[in-house]
Amino acid sequence: MLSLQLNVKLQTELKLKKILQYTQDEESFAQNIISYQIAELQKGILNLELDLKEFEEKYKISSEEFYQDFLRGAAGDSEDFIIWSGIYEMFRENNARLMELR
Repeated sequence: MLSLQLNVKLQTELKLKKILQYTQDEESFAQNIISYQIAELQKGILNLELDLKEFEEKYKISSEEFYQDFLRGAAGDSEDFIIWSGIYEMFRENNARLMELR
């Protein structure tokens, strides 16, 4: 059993307590928070995939291949490549977070 203490503002605490009053149990409350976070990560990943696809179509290379080249310094440092690498890093990070929550 997890006992959780959050350091939040009084208004936030009161709102959380109100939500808990309307929730059947603490387990469903916690599961709903996890489900919400998963859904938000999935939406974010989808948007990042769309951005990555644009770069992949423009440069005719997969993001994974590009990123390996970028890390080796073989891709150059154009503005597009810096943005693309950042998007790819966010994509990987969000996928890792999603896997942890599933």
